[in-house]
Amino acid sequence: MTSISSPSRRRAQAGFTLIELMVVLVIIGVLAALIVPNVLERADDARVTAARTDINNIMQALKLYKLDNQRYPSAEQGLQALVAKPTTPPIPPNWKPYLDKLPNDPWGHPYQYLNPGVKSEIDVMSYGADGVSGGEGKNADIGSWQ
Repeated sequence: MTSISSPSRRRAQAGFTLIELMVVLVIIGVLAALIVPNVLERADDARVTAARTDINNIMQALKLYKLDNQRYPSAEQGLQALVAKPTTPPIPPNWKPYLDKLPNDPWGHPYQYLNPGVKSEIDVMSYGADGVSGGEGKNADIGSWQ
C-alpha cells in the first residue's frame, strides 16, 4: 500500500508553497521599485531628444524656405507654410513643400513659431510636458536657440 500513497505525496511536494510565492513576489516588487524610476527618467530624456530633433528639422526646412523665398514665413502664416502654400501675404514666389507633415511635439502639443523671435531672428519651440511657457525639468521649454 505504500506504493499507492507515494505518488500522492510526490504531487503534494511538486507545487510551490504560499511562502515561496510570497518571497518571489517581494523580490519582484523590490526590483520593480529600483528599475521603474530609471525607466521613467529615460522616457523623459527620450522625449526631450525627440523634440530637439524635430526642432532642428523644422529649422532646416525654414532655412530652405528662406533661401527659396527671401524671407521666413510670417507669424500669421506660421509653420503651416512649410507644408501648404500660404494664401495670406506675403505670398512666397518659389514655394514648394518643405515638410511632408507638421509634427506635434512628443507630448502631443503643436510646436510654437515666433517671427520675429525672442532669442534669434525666428524661434521654434516646444513648451515641454506641461504645454505652457516656462517650467523646469520635463516641463522646461525646448527651443531652436539651445
